Amino acid sequence: MLEVVIIGGGIVGLSVGLALTERFPDKKVVILEKENSVSKHQTGNNSGVIHSGIYYKPGSFKARFAKQGSQSMVAFCKEHGIEYDICGKVIVATEQHELPLLQNLYERGIQNELEIEMLNAEQLKEIEPHVAGLGAIRVPQAGIVNYQQVSEKIRELIEANGGEIRCGEEVKSINEHENGVSIETSKGTVETKVMINCAGLQSDRIAKMTGYFADLKIVPFRGEYYKLKESSRSLVNHLIYPVPNPDFPFLGVHYTRMIGGEVEAGPNAVLSFKREGYKKTDINLFDIAETLTYKGFWKLAGKNMKEGLNEMARSYSKGLFVKSLQKLIPEIQADDLEPGGAGVRAQALKSDGSMVDDFYFIPGKRSIHVLNAPSPAATASLEIGKEIVARFEGKFETI
Repeated sequence: MLEVVIIGGGIVGLSVGLALTERFPDKKVVILEKENSVSKHQTGNNSGVIHSGIYYKPGSFKARFAKQGSQSMVAFCKEHGIEYDICGKVIVATEQHELPLLQNLYERGIQNELEIEMLNAEQLKEIEPHVAGLGAIRVPQAGIVNYQQVSEKIRELIEANGGEIRCGEEVKSINEHENGVSIETSKGTVETKVMINCAGLQSDRIAKMTGYFADLKIVPFRGEYYKLKESSRSLVNHLIYPVPNPDFPFLGVHYTRMIGGEVEAGPNAVLSFKREGYKKTDINLFDIAETLTYKGFWKLAGKNMKEGLNEMARSYSKGLFVKSLQKLIPEIQADDLEPGGAGVRAQALKSDGSMVDDFYFIPGKRSIHVLNAPSPAATASLEIGKEIVARFEGKFETI
């Protein structure tokens, strides 16, 4: 019998594995990943931002872990020679009604103990000459990294510590019993004393297999990007974000510098018809039926109908996408853009239509379930790993 099995080889599962092998070097830790390599989904398809924590409610896991996580992520990259860039971010108000929202966001950043500064239009022009804004917040701590590279290094460290990552092994069923957990996989039966669910887009299903029914369901939202052609990348110096719409649970289209020199423009936020669907043509009938028969989805859709329709229109109209981007950089034209990639966000949604706003963990008898870990989970991943090991230390010490 194994001692700890982690389901899910994304950056959160890997970080939990690293924290465990460091804290309990004598315990056998195995990570089960259904794909043929680690970090193939949310981790491998995100924009690579090292978030500061400015957006999140003071005192929340997101606020605390983003701030601590950005520091520990930079330290990790320094230690292991992984390229990163603390390029900073500006959050820009482009309309008069956004200025009070910008002020509120600034005050939240101060509450979260971030060293940020408010810029007027002239000061913004000095650092971002192509951006049109009435004012902005400069967030110097924000940066970029390739989280796939981070994940591969964490994998190396886990294996050096005696842990094991088994790729291509999909979980089919789970039986949690008094003495441990029996996990049926595509390659046989795995017996373990403790199981940790870090399955991301499949995390609610893994919890359900184990016998836990939280009032939430993972609803997948696809974010589609364009990339700036090389000739247009000089228009962007920082990460450039709009003031988020407080009535819509996504950050809006923005510009993201990438490690390697590319600049992404986007994303929109549209319902994905497949939990791991990165193309418009990706459809899984079971996945979409599960979403469309969930009352929480329709309550969310009803509250955000106008914005939701706008997001879908942007998905099919490059012209509308460009128009959104021009609010921040008026010079941007359709010819400046080429198709980029897409990511899928695993958003936990309650039956009343509210989105689970923070990282969400539930303990089982012999299991631990991470049921909501959207952005900034990659930034915060090393801290999430430490938190889970610290919070449930007694569970690991007794095995």
